[in-house]
Amino acid sequence: MPLFRRLSALLSLFLAFVCASCATIRPMPSEYENILTVTATAYNSLPGQTDGSPTVGAWGDRIVPGVKVIAISPDLSSLGLRRGTRVWIEGLPGEYVVLDMMPAQWKRHIDIYMGDDVKAARSWGRRKVKVWWTNARKSPSPSGCLSPAAGLRRSPEAESLPRGN
Repeated sequence: MPLFRRLSALLSLFLAFVCASCATIRPMPSEYENILTVTATAYNSLPGQTDGSPTVGAWGDRIVPGVKVIAISPDLSSLGLRRGTRVWIEGLPGEYVVLDMMPAQWKRHIDIYMGDDVKAARSWGRRKVKVWWTNARKSPSPSGCLSPAAGLRRSPEAESLPRGN
């Protein structure tokens, strides 16, 4: 009986270790060329949290709940993160698209758009994460998609943008 308990305990410990490792270790996708550690916060498109036009990004793109968007600090554009660049964020599923810009005082910072879900944004808080991306020349351009001229209707090109769950 003691041998069975030891083996059972070892097996349980091994399975717990494997499950924990699988949940936290995620290999960098091979199609991404760049990696950077940044501070990440979250934001919503509610009138009290943004300027007078909470659904319009810095480049004029219409940002609506359900679309996976990030805002970047201006210094990140010199590192290759530009409007339309698709990024992968450590700890979040899927790809996000750069469609907004933060004020100049922020450095090495991204702001993850969480629609109107204030609870999710507060739960995210502030943390250091790794982001991966490919050079902008390889990322599809977001032109026309989510633009103010398009209103709330999504263009066919916008359908290829990453969407939230």
